[in-house]
Amino acid sequence: MSDTVIKISNLVKEYKMYSNKKDRLLEAVLPGYKKHSTFRAMDNLDLEIRKGEVLGILGKNGAGKSTLLKMITGVVSPTSGTLEVNGKISSLLELGAAFNPELTGYENIYQHGQVMGLTDKEIKEKEQEIIDFADIGEHLSQPVKTYSSGMFARLAFACAINVDPDILIVDEVLSVGDMAFQLKCFKKFEQFKNKGKTIIFVTHNINDVLTNCNRAIILENGKKTFDGTVKDGVNRYKKIIVGIDPDEAERKEKEKQEKIKASKAQASENTNGELWKDKMNQNPNMIEYGTEEAEVFDYGVFDSEENLVTTFDNGDEITFKSKVKFFTEVKDPIFTMTIKDFTGKDIAGTNTNIEKVITGTFNKDDVAVVEFVQKVPVAPGKYTLSFSCTKYNLSGELEALSRKYDAILVEVITTKNTVGMIRLDSNIRVEKQ
Repeated sequence: MSDTVIKISNLVKEYKMYSNKKDRLLEAVLPGYKKHSTFRAMDNLDLEIRKGEVLGILGKNGAGKSTLLKMITGVVSPTSGTLEVNGKISSLLELGAAFNPELTGYENIYQHGQVMGLTDKEIKEKEQEIIDFADIGEHLSQPVKTYSSGMFARLAFACAINVDPDILIVDEVLSVGDMAFQLKCFKKFEQFKNKGKTIIFVTHNINDVLTNCNRAIILENGKKTFDGTVKDGVNRYKKIIVGIDPDEAERKEKEKQEKIKASKAQASENTNGELWKDKMNQNPNMIEYGTEEAEVFDYGVFDSEENLVTTFDNGDEITFKSKVKFFTEVKDPIFTMTIKDFTGKDIAGTNTNIEKVITGTFNKDDVAVVEFVQKVPVAPGKYTLSFSCTKYNLSGELEALSRKYDAILVEVITTKNTVGMIRLDSNIRVEKQ
């Protein structure tokens, strides 16, 4: 038996676009009268989602993410193509869509359950769980129209998340309510993952995708442009959101390899033919791109005695260094450093702009040596380091001149036990009274 729970083939969704209401009315009543243009929100999409997958859907606003989710949930019908769903769906797409504002919260629990196809007996079995999860107290017996937006979201989320679906669709709603309720939402979400449920996850928060998903797709103008690992998908999406065509960037990267190679050779003359990174654990799968106005050509990690290290204690002061060569004049460049875990999730990072460091102007052939000196109180484990040189253009947009994602691999150790992701060096006082 196939483990495919959603199968989509050649899916198209088109909307008629009218310049005014008059044309819409005339086209509706006059045969042969056509004054509309067509907007294709979904363009021949093919997609299979398997049981147990947690699929992250990435894309800029207007890419087609919400349109796809609405077709999967049956809110809108496709123009053409096929869409097969095997299993019960619970959608956190439009919370409270099945609620009647005139009914009480308690009555809406039953109405929502009936819309989801549950029997009264099945709803009764879930009733207390929903009430406890929503935690809105006496308001449950009041009409929903009297609720605050927070109470409405809590009850709607509780109803949607507690129906035990085969497929859960989540669209930017795990941040409803206060912090305590958000924590409850994420714990429930983790329970679904641990049960092997199929989850479709849409968010603009890249870290949420890295943390929760095991597969990612990217939508652009209604087309699927990527389908693969979460880490690769996020790296590609990062280029898209800063206005860089990933395929064009890759082509240009290949074309400039000889130029960069020559530049690095020239730059290495200043280090007696040796580069710091040659003594580090370099990542063969490093992602690099930029405008070619500068090149981050060397980087390394140093201890307090200026020794290159690949392993360091999370209680020691460490220096992250990078060297950047400029191919044109650049005013006020921003130098950055980021630490990521092996899933690709950002753990910590900073840059000269955040730290209020004035960098000045660099001319053609200038080389900048950048040092980030700090303790790195992260939990013991293996991490990647990223370095880059960026700037703000005349339009106020951030441009990557040279970016090296996951350039080198390091290991953090400790002489002190750590609970969680961060080492805390606390001064603790205990007094007996």
